[in-house]
Amino acid sequence: MVFTNWARNQSGSPAEVRAPASVADVVRAVRDAAASGRRVRMVGTGHSFTGVALTDGIMLRPHALTGIRSAAGDRVTVLAGTPLRVLNELLDERGLALANMGDITEQTVAGAIQTGTHGTGRDSGGLADQVAELELVLADGSVATAVPGEDLFDAARVGLGALGVLTAVTFRVEPAFLLHNRRRKMSLREIFASLDELTSANEHLDFFWLPHTDACLVKTNNRHPGPARPPSPAKRWLDNVFLENTVFGAACAAGARFPGLIPRINEVSAAALGDSESVDTSYKIFTARRDVRFLEMEYAVPRERLAQALRETRDLIERMDWRITFPVEVRVAPPSDAWLSTAYGRATAYVACHIYRPTPHTAYFEGVEEIMTRLGGRPHWGKLHTRDAAYLGKVYPRFADFVALRDRLDPRRLFTNDYLDLVLG
Repeated sequence: MVFTNWARNQSGSPAEVRAPASVADVVRAVRDAAASGRRVRMVGTGHSFTGVALTDGIMLRPHALTGIRSAAGDRVTVLAGTPLRVLNELLDERGLALANMGDITEQTVAGAIQTGTHGTGRDSGGLADQVAELELVLADGSVATAVPGEDLFDAARVGLGALGVLTAVTFRVEPAFLLHNRRRKMSLREIFASLDELTSANEHLDFFWLPHTDACLVKTNNRHPGPARPPSPAKRWLDNVFLENTVFGAACAAGARFPGLIPRINEVSAAALGDSESVDTSYKIFTARRDVRFLEMEYAVPRERLAQALRETRDLIERMDWRITFPVEVRVAPPSDAWLSTAYGRATAYVACHIYRPTPHTAYFEGVEEIMTRLGGRPHWGKLHTRDAAYLGKVYPRFADFVALRDRLDPRRLFTNDYLDLVLG
């Protein structure tokens, strides 16, 4: 079997594939791997752009390890293979919700947490910051429960699968709530002048800058008492399916065939940006549909360096005369206490660069990466980057502690792969 990720830029051939349906099945796989001298990894739905989930040993596909195990008060325990889109629906049926989410919901719970998936939030952090307890199978085959106050808890929430195989996650949840979503067009110049106000005045800020233009689409989400005012089914289809996927995909394909047209294509896209508002269930506002395949690099920089990072990225694109179809996306997050969270210990801004999958990306990503690393940036674990353990040890204060814990829990490197060898050493 050959495993290929969603973006079709990573693939691997595991020696064996198993589909565990219980924690006992995972324990058996880990013990079998150790006894036979093979490595073992659990892979989710392949939404990482890096090789973080690949293995040449036993690959675990957790499609049967899904569903809610228990729910009591503000705690819900969910099995690790549950897709986020399914978790949203199961929580909504119970009148519950996560405080914050990323915009892609195809990932499994385990895959999203282990790679540090985040959304955007002034006060609420990413998925790892909403975790109350973790269950994982360690390299010796034992089942551990990690709770707040333990090093294992702070390390394993964004653990890259290096400390063990995650089998269940307990989230802190809250009563379901509505969000007021507002979309509006702003110029990049206006955003530079009002960044502090935009981030402080809104619970959730997300904006997209269209290269080769001065236009940005700014999305703000704030809690709303109701009543709900969701977009009509026709409006939802028009925006989320037709415009943001079908039309955008056609524009990307045209740009790939005729790169000289890309600045003009982006100008037309910028002119079409308009204002809109809706009030809807939180997870329907947080999440988006993404059909157009792309490659992505995202860096987390100190929040106070966001304007500089954006200006330098804009200037670089103009100076190099590249042709970039995809917008540059910006989000924010409060400090996190998960050791390998990209927001660990500091207020953070995220700058994400995307490239249409069939087009070259190396020079663009390399150029932006130089800017981000010079500003102390931390790469998203599931998105393309070239950083190694030597660099990462400088930007993560608890990096050495994480590696020492990994060395103690997995001295034989049962859970490693090429990507982890690069980033952890």
